[in-house]
Amino acid sequence: MAAATQDPTKVQNGSPAEDAPNGEAAGLPSSIVVEEYVTVRALAESMDRSPIDLIKVLMQFGIMAPIDQTLDHDTAAIVGEELGIEVLWPVVEDEEPEEASDEDRRPKERVLIQEIVAEEAEKSLVARPPVVAVLGHVDHGKTTLLDRIRRTNVVDTEAGGITQHTGAYQVEVDGKKITFLDTPGHEAFTAMRARGAQVTDLVILVVAADDGIMPQTREAISHAKAAGVTIIVAINKVDRPNANINRVMEDLSTEDLTPEEWGGETITVPISALNGVGVDDLLENILVVAELDQHSANPNGQCVGTVIEAQLEKQRGITATLLVQNGTLERGDSLVVGENWGRVKAMTDHEGNQLKKAGPSTPTVILGLNGVPDAGEVFTVTKNDRAARKLAEERQNQTAQDILDASPLPMTLEDMFARAEGAEATTLNIIVRADAQGSLAPIVHSLEQLENDEVKVKIMQSAVGDISESDVMLAETSQAIVIGFGVNIDKAALVRAEQSGVEIRHYQIIYNLIEDVDLAITGMLDPIFEEVVTGHAEVREMFRVRRGGLIAGCMVLDGIVKRSSQARLMRNDATVITTSIENLKRFTEDVTEVRAGYECGINLAGVNTDLQEGDIIEVFERRQVR
Repeated sequence: MAAATQDPTKVQNGSPAEDAPNGEAAGLPSSIVVEEYVTVRALAESMDRSPIDLIKVLMQFGIMAPIDQTLDHDTAAIVGEELGIEVLWPVVEDEEPEEASDEDRRPKERVLIQEIVAEEAEKSLVARPPVVAVLGHVDHGKTTLLDRIRRTNVVDTEAGGITQHTGAYQVEVDGKKITFLDTPGHEAFTAMRARGAQVTDLVILVVAADDGIMPQTREAISHAKAAGVTIIVAINKVDRPNANINRVMEDLSTEDLTPEEWGGETITVPISALNGVGVDDLLENILVVAELDQHSANPNGQCVGTVIEAQLEKQRGITATLLVQNGTLERGDSLVVGENWGRVKAMTDHEGNQLKKAGPSTPTVILGLNGVPDAGEVFTVTKNDRAARKLAEERQNQTAQDILDASPLPMTLEDMFARAEGAEATTLNIIVRADAQGSLAPIVHSLEQLENDEVKVKIMQSAVGDISESDVMLAETSQAIVIGFGVNIDKAALVRAEQSGVEIRHYQIIYNLIEDVDLAITGMLDPIFEEVVTGHAEVREMFRVRRGGLIAGCMVLDGIVKRSSQARLMRNDATVITTSIENLKRFTEDVTEVRAGYECGINLAGVNTDLQEGDIIEVFERRQVR
């Protein structure tokens, strides 16, 4: 991966770059050396950048990493690529450097899976189908090409004719199989790499003959090169009257993808995905490259692979598309995926056909996981459910401990006053979101005027628009609070804020906003609580048990019922008693929560006789709103 040349006229860290020799921005390195693992903080220091700059880049690829999060070298390289800084491996001193092979110098990718395959006996390895990703500029025909290859119609079933999901499909050509990743773009492709997944063996770069290389095409090229995979260029739409293949080849040469026809090493295939022209030639070239690269795995070895996509479906529950990369996944296998685990209850291919097993490079949709894993998570098959559950719980505990160890304590306005009262000078970091620029400027100005000798006010970021998950992520990193004026809050931002302890305050009147911050700084803000109804359950039957008292057999009508929550027993819209849930059961098992649509047994504290069929149990929580 070549280092990007610094442009002295570009803005660096929000301000014009200073003049420097050789046309580079003063103080900013063009390349750095990074070990196999590095924290966000250390990487930012090496790059002479703010950690917030790095976190913003990671968030572009869907990675929420706090400042003390550990990144692998591959992810650090992706961040460096976006910031124009080349990330290098340390130079290893070797007494006989001439004997070092290209393989020895290659960056460590596919760490877990590659190690497993490397440990397999060579005689047990067999050739596996290549895994191909199709990348390129929007509307250059990526989905149409996949549609032509699979003989299905994906475009018409997607909103607006644009692919909206990430899937995997397998086709057979001349008796040989090829696995295609149907990615919505190079960002999803790179996001999976950044999470530690390296599943692609080959990239088909689709370039429209009537449009040429576009900005998104260049980005796709850089991401494919960073992945270290072979690139085959499919020059699409050659049947258009204004198609210009020579211009495309010229553009490719400027991107270090010189076509074979011009003495280079890049295979280019003119095609028309719409009419099917040249598609067979493209598939033949894929098979030729795959044969040269010799991709192999042990179908009888340890079964591991990668999650391509996962979701929660209304009808089937949690489904996950897995790509097997070594071993064979069979129905009934127990497996662990990140912090989730389960048993494969059902397996289907991309057309919905039932499968009993799936070998290397085979994509399959499974049912049976207890949670929705992230795309890019590595799965491993375990001996049994017990081993899978134990490993998943260990990972959950480790993650929770890492968060406690690495994450700064959440900051609220009450925290600010506590520090100020203890004579500890501190800074109140605030992120402001407003509905209009006319509101934003006076709010920021008024907040900055509130600081005193004990508490300084620093506006970390101010912008027009709704409060997003990235705002919460920035607040989590910088120990800030998020203030919104006349804007909405994304659902993802609410979930993230609740998990991380970031405080979000929402206002419609500027005076109230300024007054609240001022009162908090001076220590006059008392917390205010409100009741939030979380669910309702209808009493269907009553059971009396020896030690548990009176149990109400209920159906949860909506929301969620949690053990130890506050509850009201309602009859004919009138409150009979306000109490709490003392015990909660599903059949004979004690549980912590039950969701809508499920039956449960509820034991209300202090209720031993006054229960009737048809009564409604309203469950609520007291939440602090200020």
